[in-house]
Amino acid sequence: MGPNVLPRLLLSSLSLLLLALLPHAVVAQADSVAAPRAPLAVGVYAQGSFIMSHTAALRHLVVSHPTGFELNFQQQTTGAEAWHGWYKYPKMGLTLTYYDFHNPVLGYAVAATPYLSKSLWRGPKHDFSFRLGAGLAYLTNPYNRDTNHKNNIASSAFNASIQLRFEYDYALTPHLGLVAGLGLNHYSNGATTKPNLGVNLPSVVLGLNYHEQRSPPQRNPNASTPADVGRTFYNVSTSLGYKQRTQGDRQKYLVNSITAAVGRRINRKSTLVAGAEGFYDRSLEAMLEDTTRAGLKQPDVKKVGVFVGHELLFGRMSFVSHLGIYVYEPYRSSTFYYERLGLKYHFTNLLFGAIDLKIHRGSADVIEFKIGAKL
Repeated sequence: MGPNVLPRLLLSSLSLLLLALLPHAVVAQADSVAAPRAPLAVGVYAQGSFIMSHTAALRHLVVSHPTGFELNFQQQTTGAEAWHGWYKYPKMGLTLTYYDFHNPVLGYAVAATPYLSKSLWRGPKHDFSFRLGAGLAYLTNPYNRDTNHKNNIASSAFNASIQLRFEYDYALTPHLGLVAGLGLNHYSNGATTKPNLGVNLPSVVLGLNYHEQRSPPQRNPNASTPADVGRTFYNVSTSLGYKQRTQGDRQKYLVNSITAAVGRRINRKSTLVAGAEGFYDRSLEAMLEDTTRAGLKQPDVKKVGVFVGHELLFGRMSFVSHLGIYVYEPYRSSTFYYERLGLKYHFTNLLFGAIDLKIHRGSADVIEFKIGAKL
């Protein structure tokens, strides 16, 4: 996993993921007679890790084996919303993680990470699943030019937290499960401030889960197809972001965009979109001021791109992926193409918000905080 890609996108995704959980809780409560109650599981895990040296610039920090402690809260979906059945009843949860890097340069990390967990193989006493989570982490010893210049992993205290994990839960009793897992924890601010190489922590996990009810009843396994499948819609949106140009330039530069898109929901889980958008990155103006000879006219730093994309739907929440190309780029500052990964949430049928990461060849460009309308 690259040091700059997903973390920037997920720096503020905690709020959107929590919003995704709210409709489930509200519907389950309002429909408590018809819908089985979503049971809770609580887990306590220990983690053992090492720091992955994904670049030579990190070798001076790969001198210890971090250890962690995790408190996990998990709820099994039971069909209170239609998408639960479409995805074979995933689990939703929140994990609180504490890591000791055993290195005074790096200090400690504390993270809160909402996640979704999909069972790959489930039986009466077995549950093998894959977890994907995104949230917020606090690192106690970020980079400081005067007092902690060796920490080039992160230059800010608040960072994104990403967690990927394969887990196996074996039922020791009807309520107690033994958990073993292999996963990856990643902390980074995605170059919002620099230096920022990010830290990858491959981890071995061992712990216990207490299940309120291990195999709850479920409903809506074949929920009806949504009414908007096969319909065309239009999106208009605008975004704001900021970025630091270089480690030496501590100023944050505003980046904004406008987007117009057309889309079509092709089935219960997927929407296809295509559109055009304009970008204005003020850090490029600062770069030109440093490199353009006095008296020469500077090229336009604004860009226009066209894109195609896909949205994977989870109720009001969706995971967004786009691929675009620049059709207007007088100042060539990056590759001719760009990617976008994001989380999108529909507050109403009209209004949506999103947190997107714009990427150039695997490296983060800017995190976009977006607001828009579906027409």
